[in-house]
Amino acid sequence: MAPPLVSVPMKKNKKPSLVLTLSAAGLLIGAGSAAYWLLSQRQRSSSDLLVGANIIPGDALFAVSLTTDPQQWQKLREFGTKETQAELDRNLVELRDRFLTNNGYDFQKDIAPWVGNDVTIAILAPAIASKAAPKPVTTNEDTASDQQSMVMVLPVKNPEIAKNILAQPKTLKQGKWIDRIYQGIAIKQSQGQAGENFFAALLDGRFLVITDSPKATERAIDAYKNQTSLATTGGFAENFPKIANYQRFGQFYVNVPTAAKIAAASPNRPLPAQVLAQLQNNQGLAGTMTLEAEGIRFKGVSWLNPNSQRVLAVENKAGKMQSRVPAETLMMLSGGNLQRLWGDYILTSQRNPLSPIAPEQIRGGIKSLTDLDLDKDLLSWMKGEFSLSLIPTTPKQGSPDDFRVGLLFMVQTSNRQSAEASIKQLDEVMRNQYQFQVQPAKVAGQPVVNWVSPYGTLTATHGWLDRDVAFLVVGAPVTDKILPKPNNTLASTIPFQQTVPTQPNPTNGQFFLDVERTVKNFPLPTLIPNQQALLAATRSIGMTSAVSDSRSNIYDIFLALKKVRNTTPLPSPESNKSSSVTPPTTSP
Repeated sequence: MAPPLVSVPMKKNKKPSLVLTLSAAGLLIGAGSAAYWLLSQRQRSSSDLLVGANIIPGDALFAVSLTTDPQQWQKLREFGTKETQAELDRNLVELRDRFLTNNGYDFQKDIAPWVGNDVTIAILAPAIASKAAPKPVTTNEDTASDQQSMVMVLPVKNPEIAKNILAQPKTLKQGKWIDRIYQGIAIKQSQGQAGENFFAALLDGRFLVITDSPKATERAIDAYKNQTSLATTGGFAENFPKIANYQRFGQFYVNVPTAAKIAAASPNRPLPAQVLAQLQNNQGLAGTMTLEAEGIRFKGVSWLNPNSQRVLAVENKAGKMQSRVPAETLMMLSGGNLQRLWGDYILTSQRNPLSPIAPEQIRGGIKSLTDLDLDKDLLSWMKGEFSLSLIPTTPKQGSPDDFRVGLLFMVQTSNRQSAEASIKQLDEVMRNQYQFQVQPAKVAGQPVVNWVSPYGTLTATHGWLDRDVAFLVVGAPVTDKILPKPNNTLASTIPFQQTVPTQPNPTNGQFFLDVERTVKNFPLPTLIPNQQALLAATRSIGMTSAVSDSRSNIYDIFLALKKVRNTTPLPSPESNKSSSVTPPTTSP
């Protein structure tokens, strides 16, 4: 299905560009985030970069590119449930009618004959005024200097048709079209449209650029002519090819430091100067979305500012924990080095009001509860791979059904002697401070220690797997599912193998969630809007990540989705004039 993107008037008081951007971003990041694996020796070319990257100003806040291939849009509409499909179709029809139908355009007739394979939309942060800069040409529709603006880049595959469209645009409902020149480039703009702006220019016959302000048009032309575009931004050309894919549905880019500055200026969530300084170390986050037979794949990359003093440790040593947990495991999250992960969390979260929990609170809480120092007594020996898993259990007949799932924490220690000393201290705290019974026992011939509450319920069990992997089970007693090592492991199951990406390899972390079984058996807290509908459309989620080099991380995420077998065409513009979308489904 072709995307509803075209050259049409933009409202100033309620910017459609933001609606469009957020809708497109929702398609790309709905689950959020992102990066991925290509041979680093590939020769870079413009096709490896975001479409229009040579036109979008380098300080752009956000950019998203979407395919114009109707078959890919139809494929997207086949994923999910009837409910999620209807929601997607409602959004598509709304965008189609707002940007096409309401302005007299039909995609197949007016746009498809000349537009390229992808269309890009970018949001520009407010330009910083310069005293030496010449005063730009303004109109009655010019936007305020402190407003964000939009740039839309449409690649042209048939210059003659595109020139005709621009030379003879549709008649405005109000006002008229006027022409002006900037740096030798002809600009077509609306005048007299109440509260609306529309500016368009054809660059070298190859790109039609549409904006919602004259300033944005000039910034795009300057970026193209002066080579100050996104393509020349530090780290962009080096990292974006890592996620290139020629069968992509869409791509996105986020300018992290610019986004941080906007967040810092927000009156609702101000960022302290210390946090802003930390975020300046990060430069970009980018991702590519592709549609596969059984779901949607996201490949992403994040990179540091080339001028940042911070470097990443290229340490990818994870990938074994999924072979230590049983096949029925509902969720598993693993990482390569818990001590290093904690250090990174401190860098980005200390004194950050947006972080879930302040590092000082975590340290203080552990000290208060256990009398142990988090850094010295615990994390000092947790330098190997770690994992957190949820393992369901079926309570034995006659036993209390207090817990239906066990929480399993495992960590590979770098110093077993120090680990045993700390664990012994924990045993003493549980015995003396909380009056738990600390009882040595055996499971499958292996020694373990049970913590039993004063009420007689088995609360936790800890012990060792092999010689260097410590474990702690809390909740349901599932120790017998990991001791001895299970024959049928999570790694051997079809859902895990079909969901969790095999690249990048080696890896520094993986994630797996069996959404269907988890939602069916356990209530989940609501974290995002329409969460139940989205979960109902998802079978499982898998992710694999790695440190690509001292400046970047890469990620591969796969969403295994359900499918709607019988899809119907989207309502035509005529049938949608007086009714909402019911039941939706094929391209506009």
